[in-house]
Amino acid sequence: MSVLIYAENADGKFKKSIFEAVSYARAIADQQNTALTAISIGDVNADELNSLAKYGADKILNAANAQLKNFVNQAYASVIAEAAKKEGADIVVLSNSFSGRGLAPRLGVKLDAGVVDGAVELPELNGGKFTVKKTAFSGKAFAVVELTSANKVIALTPNSYKIVEAAKAEKVEGFSVETNESDFKAMLKEIVRSTDKVSLPDAEIVVSGGRGLKGPENWGMIEELANLLGAATACSKPVSDSGWRPHSEHVGQTGIAVSPNLYIAIGISGAIQHLAGVSSSKVIVVINKDAEAPFFKVADYGIVGDAFEVVPKLIAAIKEHKALV
Repeated sequence: MSVLIYAENADGKFKKSIFEAVSYARAIADQQNTALTAISIGDVNADELNSLAKYGADKILNAANAQLKNFVNQAYASVIAEAAKKEGADIVVLSNSFSGRGLAPRLGVKLDAGVVDGAVELPELNGGKFTVKKTAFSGKAFAVVELTSANKVIALTPNSYKIVEAAKAEKVEGFSVETNESDFKAMLKEIVRSTDKVSLPDAEIVVSGGRGLKGPENWGMIEELANLLGAATACSKPVSDSGWRPHSEHVGQTGIAVSPNLYIAIGISGAIQHLAGVSSSKVIVVINKDAEAPFFKVADYGIVGDAFEVVPKLIAAIKEHKALV
């Protein structure tokens, strides 16, 4: 048996979260003393495909044809399932991205496999048991799930596993599979990406603002701080509902769940719905003038102060530090 990793691409490029997933899958393959195969779907050039070998893929399958140029949930699931069967893979790994969350359950059905989404650690093999730690209750807790099925599908939470180089010989093979017309009944017409911004799910640092900023005209300092830190910008639900910021920046239980290394919350009180989407962050910094704001109870670091005084000073300090480096 072997391990298969689905390497999702965005406009022909692999993001950091994919290299994390390949590193994670490589570690699982080493646990099982077996090989790791990567499957890429869509138009990806040879250099980009070969980059997967740098992180431990023994073989790279490339499925590219006109029908598969754009992401189609059911069709992509069929291709990945066929690749798993061809390679004899009993473990399939993918990133728990927007696409991955749609693919994982479909793969579970097609492969008669147990599914773990939101995995945050390597599986543990104890006494014949195969268990995986994952997020639960919208990120407010962790659960340890035992997979008893012969085939297993694991979706890894971005930023939960480090990238590890484990260079293998570059070996790319074309992979063709007959597509079923029924797989294309529901089609995604267009994907619009903000190419000039850091993607929220992949961001290592997120700078987020709430109603404490008083209006959209004050968002300049949030964007400036984010640019200085190489961070993504985000907001609370009331901010996006008010039209101050696009809904694509809303993080929380009903928005995007993030797990960055650093989450900076500015002018956000910390309602439970918001905390549910950011609680997997490794370090949380809160800036709020209300000392009783709930966010301070979960913060690693907190500053009680007016954002309009604190943030400009923080920006100035970062600029000064960068000037010295």
